[in-house]
Amino acid sequence: MKISTILDHIDSGHMALPEFQRGYVWNRDQVRGLFDSLYRRHPIGGLLVWATESKTAAHRGDGPLAAGVVKLLLDGQQRMTSLYGVVRGKPPKFFDGNAQTFTGLRFHLENETFAFYQPVKMQDDPLWIDVTELMQKGTAGLGQFVTRLTAQPELAAKVGDYVGRLSRLLGVTDIDLHTEEVTGADKSLDVVVDIFNRVNSGGTKLSKGDLALAKICAEWPEARDTMKAKLKEWAKADYHFSLDWLLRSVNTVLTGEAKFQYLHEKNAAEVQEGLKRAIKHIDTSLNLISGRLGLDHDQVFFGRFGVPVMVRYLDRRSGSMGEIERDKLLFWFVQAGMWGRFSGSTESFIDQDLAALEGSDGGLDKLLEQLRLWHGGLRVEPGHFTGWSLGARFYPVLYLLTRMGLARDWGTGLPLKSSLLGKMSRLEVHHIFPKAQLYKRDFKRPEVNALGNFCFLTKDTNLDIRDRLPEVYFPEVEQAHPGALASQWIPDDPELWKIANFRDFLEARKALLAAEVNQRMEELLHGDTGWLSGSSVMAPKPSTVPGGITSEEEETQLEALNAWMETMGLPRGMLPYDFADPDTGEQKAVLDLAWPSGIQEELSQPVAVLLNETAETIAIASQAGFRCFNGIAEFRRYVKAEILAEGPAVSE
Repeated sequence: MKISTILDHIDSGHMALPEFQRGYVWNRDQVRGLFDSLYRRHPIGGLLVWATESKTAAHRGDGPLAAGVVKLLLDGQQRMTSLYGVVRGKPPKFFDGNAQTFTGLRFHLENETFAFYQPVKMQDDPLWIDVTELMQKGTAGLGQFVTRLTAQPELAAKVGDYVGRLSRLLGVTDIDLHTEEVTGADKSLDVVVDIFNRVNSGGTKLSKGDLALAKICAEWPEARDTMKAKLKEWAKADYHFSLDWLLRSVNTVLTGEAKFQYLHEKNAAEVQEGLKRAIKHIDTSLNLISGRLGLDHDQVFFGRFGVPVMVRYLDRRSGSMGEIERDKLLFWFVQAGMWGRFSGSTESFIDQDLAALEGSDGGLDKLLEQLRLWHGGLRVEPGHFTGWSLGARFYPVLYLLTRMGLARDWGTGLPLKSSLLGKMSRLEVHHIFPKAQLYKRDFKRPEVNALGNFCFLTKDTNLDIRDRLPEVYFPEVEQAHPGALASQWIPDDPELWKIANFRDFLEARKALLAAEVNQRMEELLHGDTGWLSGSSVMAPKPSTVPGGITSEEEETQLEALNAWMETMGLPRGMLPYDFADPDTGEQKAVLDLAWPSGIQEELSQPVAVLLNETAETIAIASQAGFRCFNGIAEFRRYVKAEILAEGPAVSE
């Protein structure tokens, strides 16, 4: 079938995209490579389409389908979308991606190369031809291009060659592409999705969540867009979740199970109702976690897979919760996060916790008992604050204490409440003993960036303190705002404020922090403190938990990388990622930025970006199956070459 005919079929609704397909993910290098191959008449591969009845076809986009049999693209979406975008000058109706990827393609008549528009390089060079303009004007418009060229005397001798090249470029739409059809009444959605995954072995496959969503979209085409809209709403509040994560909560509401296979039996009406209930309960959970615990942004939102369990609990009960029940549920959430309940085998632990909610004896007590049996004692010891870096498991706990308690800013003396601080962008991590001063005295990174050396202050206060030592600025703070130091769990012995006693300071502050955590947990239990009784689990040694983000500069770079991934139509990574033993939840390392299930979830290799990390951290991640990148530029090249390229330069 000629490319021009395929584009016409897309316009008429005879060819479209199946609902289960992901969006457009190609980059400009791939578009340029596609047109270079077509111009040189190199093979670019055929198409695979699913021929099915229009009235039962679930397709992407708002455009209507033609009556009768339609063809849904299984293999070839990226190529056809790129061709349509360049030739028609606009994206097709089923488009979901970044249209700038195929906007502004130019062709150089002398060098016979393709590139995207660059004003300084191209605006005064008549040999750079706008490919979209040429395609839209067609053969009839060749005269205009000839006129432009002959107006330049130095080009007149080669006008004949240039016209031949323009005609060759125009002829791209006359190229025939082999089209193979999947037909037959036996080709159910399951069968077609399996075919799709097989032919896309080098490209974008479907995860279990995608497969579940594909089946939902077959009956309810707006499902994906409805869920994406809610995810964007949460993202504006600085909570970044994936479609799979939201679908997991829908699943727990409807089936009481974590595994997506149980969702397949539900019809569209049930799923719509389940989504409505899940969103309501997620909003409730986020409001509770943010309002009561102060965990108000993504980086401190540990134990996010505890939310589907909370959603199931809220869905099973009726009426409003009293303070005691509310706080007990939050106690479970905090404890699950602190001890890494969902840092290992997520699906199996969710299933265990969901089972604890079922039956006449199911509920919060059974959920807590299960957590205690799995982990041991739930009381925090000073050694649990031995961790270091912004990725340490107890980093969110330090933030929680700051927000739940009466911690005060050292510059203003005001409580660091949410109404004052807002999100992380207005709140800074402060090294109590300045980094520069500690490195000068040969302290190592794990000590310099120890949790005991962190506190949270407003940006202005952080800038005012700069690199001064505690023995200098602590007395000033105490004089201006009596009690402000104690509110941030600073030992009151001035001898410990001296840099020579830094290690003793850390030990004393860890004890104060542990006591504060236990006090806050007792408050959540409203006197039912039996859950905190029993022997505590020994804290791991610092050397067993390497890695982590050690500066705000690193954090900024990694946030920017996550934002870039979103612009590429790819999922954000986990920042930071708590790598733990899948069975015990014991923290093994903190990876700066990771995709533990792969960028193509469940279907590609786990990857991690590790900035300025030790050989030990890299070795742990590598042995766990992660492909590790030590630089952002190196990671971007990998994404462009192996994730977005989908195999060879123009293949899918």
